[in-house]
Amino acid sequence: MAHVVRDPDYEARVRASFARQKFMATLGARLESVAPGEVIITLSFRDDLVQQHGFMHAGALTSVVDSACGYAALTLMEPGAAVLAVEFKVNLMAPASGTEFRAVGRVVRAGRTLTVCAGEFRSIGKERDTVVALMQGTMMAVRDKQLTD
Repeated sequence: MAHVVRDPDYEARVRASFARQKFMATLGARLESVAPGEVIITLSFRDDLVQQHGFMHAGALTSVVDSACGYAALTLMEPGAAVLAVEFKVNLMAPASGTEFRAVGRVVRAGRTLTVCAGEFRSIGKERDTVVALMQGTMMAVRDKQLTD
């Protein structure tokens, strides 16, 4: 799907914003790819991010795929706009086992104020590639506020 890019510096803006996001740093999330309408964030397994059964905690993986969707939306917003999630739904499809994970956020429809995104969180590896969670989210462009993107 071809998207309209409103900010020629979208990639630098997304990367700078991600670098300021302390929670992603706390989780160890890494921004891998930024393209118009699509962002990929990776995460490695860590013992301090698991739930009681040893799987990656749903709160950790949801946070990462939410950020991927939010930043995918931001790639298509005009300069000066910031992004906030206004709602999302997550379907947990499989236990988050493995050593490496990839969250992909994609814009489904970008509007002036609201952008609908689809997100996918996968366990990846040489012998496995499993969809762990799917997200549908709505992101809002915030303008003229005391927010940074």
